[in-house]
Amino acid sequence: MRKQIIYSLFAACLVSVTHGKAPAFELDQAWQDLIAERAPKTPLFEPKEPHKVLIFSLVTGYVHWCIPHTEAVIEILGEESGAYTSVTSQDIEIFRPERLKEFDAVVLNNNCPTREKRDLFHDVLVKKIGAAGEKYQDMPLAEREALAMMLYRSLVDYVEQGGGLVLLHGAITNFKYSDEFSALAGGSFNYHPQQQEVTLYPVEPGHPVLLPFGGKPFVHFDEPYVMNRAYAQLNFRPMLEMDVSKLKLNSDKDKQKLAELPRYVAWIKPHKKGRVFFSSPSHNAQSFERPELLGFLLNGMQYVLGDLDCEDQPKTREKCGTK
Repeated sequence: MRKQIIYSLFAACLVSVTHGKAPAFELDQAWQDLIAERAPKTPLFEPKEPHKVLIFSLVTGYVHWCIPHTEAVIEILGEESGAYTSVTSQDIEIFRPERLKEFDAVVLNNNCPTREKRDLFHDVLVKKIGAAGEKYQDMPLAEREALAMMLYRSLVDYVEQGGGLVLLHGAITNFKYSDEFSALAGGSFNYHPQQQEVTLYPVEPGHPVLLPFGGKPFVHFDEPYVMNRAYAQLNFRPMLEMDVSKLKLNSDKDKQKLAELPRYVAWIKPHKKGRVFFSSPSHNAQSFERPELLGFLLNGMQYVLGDLDCEDQPKTREKCGTK
């Protein structure tokens, strides 16, 4: 049974806030029921075994209002389809190696750290930010620094040794100054223009992950995420490409710079023995009301869980044949 999620941290963000055409709203049972109604009732691919997923939703920097909604969506997709069960947490110590072993995949849900380090573990343990940081008030600095590094290493090792990793929207801001993590994730967050209507094209309409879109573009109101660092290597299989020509930008120079690379906002990739799925949609929970996005997210989940065997090697822009 889905629990009513209460995040007092987000209360101030949910009062009289609007984001262009997408006003923030509190998560309630009626919205969860709507998502359950529109979510796939069976997975596209039969699970090879029972799966357990961790959904981690702690944030120390910018608070996306959709965090509780996104958490509910991932829970509901597993419940309705039977593809996996899920556990939610905001406790960083769940990333200890002995605890990560309980899960077949980890979902990082909009875990934006502060700008200084872009390191969630550092924020909690070294800077002792928020209620999560209070737990470590009496721990010596050297121990806190060592624990922060150990938790980061544990997450990376988890993926390299065969775990699945899902990065949703703001989660791509994590560890952006680490070349290692940027390569693991497929890139790092750089910036985004103002929120606006964004047109996304399935790069390979026939790819199993993309089947819910039916070959049609997905148009929604979102933050157009632009990536840097490892992104320039395009070391992933692109799923959704952003139509840069339709974006509202500050200048033609900005548009020309964006066009220097294809601007993908979702992809899959293997990383050593593990699998990674990144999906930028969406900053606004209204996007999750679309069945095609729900199906896409479930397929991405099945990819990282190992139930969906598909082409996931990098593909050049020329071969993609998209904009």
